[in-house]
Amino acid sequence: MLGLLAACAHAETAPTPPQSAEKRIALSFDDAPRAPGAFLTEEERTRLLIANLAEAGVDQAVFFVNPGQIDGADDEARIASYVAAGHVIANHSATHPHLSQADAAAYLADIDAAEEWLHGRAGYRPWFRYPYLDEGRQDKAKRDTVREGLAQRGLSNGYVTVDASDWFYEGAAKRAMAEGRAIDRQALHDLYIETQVDAAEFYDQLARQTIGRSPVHVILLHETDLNAMFIGDLVRALQAKGWTIVSADEAYADPFADFAAVYDTPSAQGSLTEMVAWEKGLPAPRWYRGNDTDLAQEWFDTRVLGLPHERND
Repeated sequence: MLGLLAACAHAETAPTPPQSAEKRIALSFDDAPRAPGAFLTEEERTRLLIANLAEAGVDQAVFFVNPGQIDGADDEARIASYVAAGHVIANHSATHPHLSQADAAAYLADIDAAEEWLHGRAGYRPWFRYPYLDEGRQDKAKRDTVREGLAQRGLSNGYVTVDASDWFYEGAAKRAMAEGRAIDRQALHDLYIETQVDAAEFYDQLARQTIGRSPVHVILLHETDLNAMFIGDLVRALQAKGWTIVSADEAYADPFADFAAVYDTPSAQGSLTEMVAWEKGLPAPRWYRGNDTDLAQEWFDTRVLGLPHERND
């Protein structure tokens, strides 16, 4: 650890290396198996997501699984279908708790419960993604206890570098459907694609400013209806901006992963890009503006539902 910190300190004073134009990103999906969404059954979602990933040429994405949410053989079969299609699975805890609201020992036990289901299955990878990207927030002792627990278990941090709150638009669409509102699906598609691509561009620029290069990124997505319907178009939109889609295996082999177990910030929650930028003193904003759910709701209301929206600022 001391060697890594020394290397990081040296990197801060060394000349900035030339920045490569190459931009690479892996796709990750949280919360599998997820409950029904706004438009599809769970089985339809899985079939469509697999088909659209294949059609877009995505050979390997990673699905972070909550085994505590598995309810019967159908849910197990959906997870197995992702693996059969070439994708991999990893640990997202059993029951999706907030670390900042949990006892560290209980939190690690929840990880163990998920690991018991996952370990040894086809497609398994020893990665753990913190639910809500919550790594303990201001409680550094709890943060470090869980970091040590992960290391003892041979698990590495399944971090993200790009986050545009994709989950928010699924929830907004579901609420609008329940309220009987007319959803402009093309506008929803366009807003969704736009925000995810904008976030990728934002975080890549932040990473280049922070470490002097573009790491292999990991985008945070969820196993939602919107991703099942739109993932192919999202891949093509990213490619149009110069991005190459790579495997999760390639992403987590990037040296940027070394920061995940050692970064030290006043509060630990968010993308690794944000955390490292904060640690190195880059000024705010260090996170994509669309993660402000009030702003995201405004975009959804005006563009997807066609509602007027009065700003209070």
